[in-house]
Amino acid sequence: MTDVAGTPILEAPLAEGAKDQHMVINMGPQHPATHGVLRLVLEIDGEIIVRIYPEIGYLHTGIEKTCEAKFYQQVVPLTDRVNYLDPLANNLCYCLAVEKLLALEIPGKAQWLRVLLAELSRLNSHLIWLGTHAMDIGALTVFLYTFREREDILRLFEAVAGQRMMTSYIRIGGLSMEPPLDFLDRVQAFIRIFPEKIDEYSNLLTGNPIFRNRLKGVGHLSADDAIALGVTGPPLRASGVDFDLRRDMPYSSYEKFQFHVPVSTGCDCWARYEVRLVEMRESVKIIQQALDGMPEGAVKADAPKIVLPDREKMKTQMEALIHHFKIVTEGFAVPAGEVYQGIECGHGQMGYYVVSDGTAKPYRMHMRYPSFPTLQALEVMCKGRLLADLVAVIGSIDIVLGEIDR
Repeated sequence: MTDVAGTPILEAPLAEGAKDQHMVINMGPQHPATHGVLRLVLEIDGEIIVRIYPEIGYLHTGIEKTCEAKFYQQVVPLTDRVNYLDPLANNLCYCLAVEKLLALEIPGKAQWLRVLLAELSRLNSHLIWLGTHAMDIGALTVFLYTFREREDILRLFEAVAGQRMMTSYIRIGGLSMEPPLDFLDRVQAFIRIFPEKIDEYSNLLTGNPIFRNRLKGVGHLSADDAIALGVTGPPLRASGVDFDLRRDMPYSSYEKFQFHVPVSTGCDCWARYEVRLVEMRESVKIIQQALDGMPEGAVKADAPKIVLPDREKMKTQMEALIHHFKIVTEGFAVPAGEVYQGIECGHGQMGYYVVSDGTAKPYRMHMRYPSFPTLQALEVMCKGRLLADLVAVIGSIDIVLGEIDR
């Protein structure tokens, strides 16, 4: 069976005796301006979902193999583009993995700035999720509100990295450069007003009977099913599993921060909404702690053959100019070995598996992103539910197709 464009459609094997009652229909592929280009082949009995067959691959880039053809430092801009809603978390996870292989010690200031930026990036991701999820269900105003605050965050990213989305600011060995002199003050001004904005979102949605009825009791995912399918992040914690890598396997000085990991036993779309709303409040607390306790010092490791020297040194020191030339043109060798590094990003657990053969390019690179296993749970959450609930469930799990396809 093919669609109007001649593309093969996955034919669902209909249950015995159901050929006259069940239909197989396409949902999508959707425009990338939604949650990504996803196609669902649905077997339905009237308005009831019987089976779901996700068809992915419309955003396939071969990015893992591309990374293996680049110098280690050249991979950083590629990581931005996998999860384009949480770019700094991508940078951080990859850099932590390579730094493990290099046994590189990162200065305290760089680590705390990484935490601050990762939490700002989490807020950016959650704001996009909340605005688009509410819009999917018909609450259009919230989308305008959340993108108002997201614009403030993007301006902070632009100030520190010169780029709004694909920042590539976190580098192997630390950060690409010192943040602007007024950067921390601008972050402070943002988080001072942001809790009131979260209250606005909550006032618009939490007590809204239409929004509540569209989410309550919809998309049930038990803790056992979530664990069995590899679901992580807010969907896992909304199913009653208290697990967060920032607290349970801390990295980049997260062990020095105090924060609450929100957990719900609701196991439905409403629980996933509540968990993310509380997560945003906790991110504000982490950012405030980072601002209050920011160490002094450098933002790059003292490793001249790995980390690019400062521009001013290149103008006056021949050795710095030589190091710059050799790093850019030849890269730097990473000791042979393999490592896996996981972090907690806005969508769940992100991980990078890097294998080095001792050269300046990774021998093997594998990216573990949360959206792929989360998408696996879609049928479990929707089977036996109304077709109209499917949009609410997809929105609640917050998938990014760039993560799924790669």
